[in-house]
Amino acid sequence: MKFIWLAIFAAVLIWSGIDPKDTFTWFLEVLPAMIGLVLIVWTYNTFRLTPLLYGLILLHCIVLMFGGHYTYAEVPWFDNLFGAERNNYDKVGHFFQGFVPAILAREILIRKQIINGAFWVSFVSVSICLAFSAFYELIEWWVALATGENAEAFLGTQGYVWDTQSDMGFALLGALSAILLLSRWHNGQLATVSVKRI
Repeated sequence: MKFIWLAIFAAVLIWSGIDPKDTFTWFLEVLPAMIGLVLIVWTYNTFRLTPLLYGLILLHCIVLMFGGHYTYAEVPWFDNLFGAERNNYDKVGHFFQGFVPAILAREILIRKQIINGAFWVSFVSVSICLAFSAFYELIEWWVALATGENAEAFLGTQGYVWDTQSDMGFALLGALSAILLLSRWHNGQLATVSVKRI
């Protein structure tokens, strides 16, 4: 299964890197996916994740690579959705920015036995996602300050004054959705994994 995962990741990464809309933006958008790949390979034998989480991480990486290839403001099929005057693919990206890390945080908190109680695990998992989303918005701001106009495609604001707040809102919605929809499934997979400290 790991070779299928790696093959899909590599295929989409290669596709996304072929003649992207903006090479600088492509690099910025796929960098988190490449960092994720390094961490997954590095921890595979010492802290193997659940199959659900590996699948979600791959899906999140694909979302990032699509956004990198086209830029988040120009991904096909996302213009004027539901009457919006902008391309809303970046909202998909920010939803995943909460959805996938919520399960990652949940898995680490449970397996490392950091927090007791289902409510507190859920609360802290969502809080971690919201904190990370806010930090990512700061990263976008710092990149914009450092690179000037070159960061416009990376920011993807498309003139929307509330872009930063709505990005964090979509990450929060993603985190809450993941906890509500996937916790039972995730618990089933965690039951087959040792929860001792590794």
